[in-house]
Amino acid sequence: MLELKDISYYPEGEKNAEAILKEINLVLENNRFYVITGPNGGGKSSLAKIIMGIYRPSSGKIFLNGKEITDLSITERARLGIGYAFQQPPRFKGITVEKLLSLSCGCSTGSECLGAGCHYLYDVGLCPKDYEKREVNASLSGGELKRIEIATLLSREDLRIAVFDEPEAGIDLWSFNRLTEIFERIKQKKNLTTVVISHQERVLRLADEIILVANGRIQENEAQAAFLENIIDTCSCRKECQERV
Repeated sequence: MLELKDISYYPEGEKNAEAILKEINLVLENNRFYVITGPNGGGKSSLAKIIMGIYRPSSGKIFLNGKEITDLSITERARLGIGYAFQQPPRFKGITVEKLLSLSCGCSTGSECLGAGCHYLYDVGLCPKDYEKREVNASLSGGELKRIEIATLLSREDLRIAVFDEPEAGIDLWSFNRLTEIFERIKQKKNLTTVVISHQERVLRLADEIILVANGRIQENEAQAAFLENIIDTCSCRKECQERV
């Protein structure tokens, strides 16, 4: 279980800056699939980076299975089983996709990882034979990098908390369909808490719980069915469109 207590976050080095996150209290339970949604600039990505340790909270504490991890680094949190997929994936000049997967899987060689049934590249819409020898550099498009990053995260055997920051960004429709299938399988995996930042209704419908973040605060946190029902009931534009159809 991951617990955030009274988490606030102010941008570092900016005088008189407004808080990006304001007294966030949140409990993420084991074996649950959460989707964080809300307007742009509301604090969603900052919340995800606080969980991973990319940002350090200005106040408040974070606990993992009862142990405080507030001051732990990204590396230390990764060793505890927390993984993160960036909205804009990093590039690694000189490192092949095969090598990146081997580092993630913990295999001695990339070919061993792929040959052992780790078909994560295929699952995100990439042919392993076409990509395993390519470098993770500027020759890859943003969408390709996104899919490779998701594949490396999913290949981790020690993964306990997986955080995806808008995984659909830069991905074509066919690959997005494959991605939702992957998330459906992730829901069945034991001992894994999944957190996805997304605006996509198909992703929202996969959630056990939906967390609405706006203006730096959690505005709503409820079961998926109730959340989506409230959106449909309160969105007059959507209802008018459905009536026309």
